[in-house]
Amino acid sequence: MAEATIAAIATAPGEAGIGIIRLSGEKSIAIADSLFKNPAGKSLENGEDRKLYYGHIYDPKTDQMVDEILIVKMLGPRSYTTENVVEIHCHGGMIPVRRILQLTLEQGAILAEPGEFTKRAFLNGRLDLSQAEAVMDLISAKTEAVYDVSLNQLNGQISSAIKELRELLLRMIAHIQVSIDYPEDDIEEVTFGELKKEGLEVLDGIDSLLSSVDTGKILRDGLKTIILGKPNVGKSSLMNAVLRENRAIVTDIPGTTRDIIEEYVNIHGIPLKIVDTAGIRDTEDLVEKMGVDRAKDLVNSADLIIAVFDQSSSLTDEDYEILNLIKEKSSIVLLNKTDLPSVLDRAELEKSVNHDMVFEISALNKTGLDRLENTLKDMFFEGDLNVQNDTIITNVRHKEQLRNAKERIEEALQTIEMQMPVDCIEVDLKACWDHLGEISGETLKEDIIDRIFSEFCVGK
Repeated sequence: MAEATIAAIATAPGEAGIGIIRLSGEKSIAIADSLFKNPAGKSLENGEDRKLYYGHIYDPKTDQMVDEILIVKMLGPRSYTTENVVEIHCHGGMIPVRRILQLTLEQGAILAEPGEFTKRAFLNGRLDLSQAEAVMDLISAKTEAVYDVSLNQLNGQISSAIKELRELLLRMIAHIQVSIDYPEDDIEEVTFGELKKEGLEVLDGIDSLLSSVDTGKILRDGLKTIILGKPNVGKSSLMNAVLRENRAIVTDIPGTTRDIIEEYVNIHGIPLKIVDTAGIRDTEDLVEKMGVDRAKDLVNSADLIIAVFDQSSSLTDEDYEILNLIKEKSSIVLLNKTDLPSVLDRAELEKSVNHDMVFEISALNKTGLDRLENTLKDMFFEGDLNVQNDTIITNVRHKEQLRNAKERIEEALQTIEMQMPVDCIEVDLKACWDHLGEISGETLKEDIIDRIFSEFCVGK
């Protein structure tokens, strides 16, 4: 148990109905009791565990009332940090929560560092590192799908998968130890056969986790989606229709959009980071030209391009430039303005793009958007994603350690195939075991742990 008692505001800043100050540590109950007065004269120390008590917070130096509150204690080890925890529920707003926090500090608590409550939960064995990291993902989730994945990770879904792989690696290392300890029994041939079988199981397990990385990236960071097209084809109207709000300025004047406009939108559980760009065209306007150049640069970093064409006019040089830009890119082509007579030669356009990804829409009348949204879902989740049950890797750190682990198990399998000395195999197996342990935090260095928790919000 950590010696210092920490305190922090656990709710977001700003006006709210309730604000919460959280304390954790050996002196948390005594510190809270020194500030708390209950109408019935009950102290928090003698109160029941996990029961809310009504009362007031007083400044012990002036005996002046600070706020009307509810207070609860949660005795360790059955608490979030496994230490004694107190939560003071006061009126929301900056003044009351700051005043009460300051009083706890004056009574002996120290201000918690970012993520220190969760870090204590990790260090005290309540959570492993992958579960601790899932806490922040849960807080920052932009869609229900992300939330469900993060909740599964918090409940130990990744931890269980990693634990199984590490236990299998330990069995492999045990086979090797038997061969080293009893060389006279001539069991090396059996050992190579067992090692190969179990090594392939480990490799399959790692590959299975890595196969979810692309989906995990989309869920965590959002699908970077660029809306591309020449001026006045309806890019901004499309963005507004998808967002269900008038976010981008729409006019008949070419070149209205000069800079990049970014917004997040949730489509069937897919968080889209949707980007409206300047219309692609040659222009003498310096500011507009900078916007056009930025739009072209964004094409290379996009996960998806939605190319918009005006079906009420013929293809132009700018349209052909856009078709060239999206060549070999993941893209959807929209023929906008179906509310107007059709002029565009669709057959000519489909020579450059996949005709299955060409859809007609009217951004003005909001027709055809359902098909666009369903196509996005089918393209990236293939209709098979079950966020309730599938183990999905969303953390970049986890991905890197899985790739490192895969490299070492592949090297071990090559060494097994060559029937090299078993102690050479053991080196790669232990390295693979260590890399997997860095995901759960069992083999991670302290400075890296500190860096991970420094990215958490204060009070969590």
